[in-house]
Amino acid sequence: MKLPRRNFLRLAAGAAALPAVSRIASAQTYPMGPVHLIVGYAAGGPTDIVARLAGQWLSERLGQQFIIENRSGAGSNIGTEAVVRAPPDGYTLLLAGTTNAINATLYDNLNFNFIRDIAPVAGIMRAQGVMVVNPSVPAKTVPEFIAYAKANPGKINMATAGNGSPPHIYGELFKAMAGVDLALVPYRGGGPALIDLIGGQVQVMFESVLSSIAYIRTGKLRALAVTSATRSAALPDVPTVGEFVPGYEASGWFGIGAPKDTPAEIVNKLNREINAGLADPKIKERLADLGGVPLPMTAAEFGKLVADETEKWGKVIRAAKIKAD
Repeated sequence: MKLPRRNFLRLAAGAAALPAVSRIASAQTYPMGPVHLIVGYAAGGPTDIVARLAGQWLSERLGQQFIIENRSGAGSNIGTEAVVRAPPDGYTLLLAGTTNAINATLYDNLNFNFIRDIAPVAGIMRAQGVMVVNPSVPAKTVPEFIAYAKANPGKINMATAGNGSPPHIYGELFKAMAGVDLALVPYRGGGPALIDLIGGQVQVMFESVLSSIAYIRTGKLRALAVTSATRSAALPDVPTVGEFVPGYEASGWFGIGAPKDTPAEIVNKLNREINAGLADPKIKERLADLGGVPLPMTAAEFGKLVADETEKWGKVIRAAKIKAD
């Protein structure tokens, strides 16, 4: 049977529109079941805390459970690869962070390309760092510390949370920009490094405000400056490193990513809901408690942030010739 040309064209147009209608419908009903939010670290750390805060908000807003799934190992690469390999349907997401930008250069043989294989969804927060010293260090300001370090080249021990960790990279950027020679002392995590910093075995560390603030407030550590571009609400009297070393900025960030090819309608829906959460005063207060500030932005803006951070830290890693353990 031959179809009249008009009927044929109508049917063809309807068939072509079906995928778009299907995508819109899926976005309207998404999520229809539990969503897994993958964290590349063990439970209890800053990344896990941020994930649980975001997951709770999204669960309440979208009416489905957002399950936090910790897949630690290989500097968060195991968790990231699990999301890269997951179906692009919005039901497996990644709590992404600064480490992902660092790892793109730090590791030579990754089985994925973070920028290519993870679709940016939304920013969550900027995590501020702080330059802390043991109270026995005579310097009370960044200029005094630089002068002290230049007078004692290679004799001041800088603790890190491990080779290629954010505290290591932040410290390397400071060394390069301030022109100082600090002896690197890597630890297996920030906790042991802070313990030795308090004990005086090492003298300086670039650590998160969240991990350091209790020791700063009790006088066990001295804060010389925060590493972010602006002062921290948690430490309002502490200057920024950039006030003394122009152009210095080193801060962590957290956001949500999804497998590439995840429908734009789902990405946009998640982006809207996350940004709504970041405008909530209770969420803002909780992020401030973590030493961070909200990072509301479009998915495209978040993608640019990831690309810019990957380029920035890649330059530092290559200049310092840092390789993964």
